[in-house]
Amino acid sequence: MNEQDRELDALRRSIPSFACREGCHDCCGPVTASSEEMSRLPFKPERERDAALAAWSCPHLGPQGCQAYEERPLICRLFGTTPRLRCPNGCGPEQMIDEAAENAVHAYLRRTRQVLV
Repeated sequence: MNEQDRELDALRRSIPSFACREGCHDCCGPVTASSEEMSRLPFKPERERDAALAAWSCPHLGPQGCQAYEERPLICRLFGTTPRLRCPNGCGPEQMIDEAAENAVHAYLRRTRQVLV
């Protein structure tokens, strides 16, 4: 495991998890991810990515929800865990993300090349 893998895994662990409302996709849409995150996502053909973007959606969103949930990008994991990205349905962890951890996630997003998922 290289340094980028370790950093990404540490950032993922720093984001609290919570149960979403079943069938909800309100936080799903076009997002960006780093090259490292993209390498962990299942491959989607360009036509699927283009169709999802045209529908203002995510190519990994299927009828039952996120098809790449375990490998979802940091921004997807952050949604609902911070006052800056509140869940519109009031879902969230018992304890919101620590401010230092959130700042570390945003710093990672700023310094890595982000590409459209």
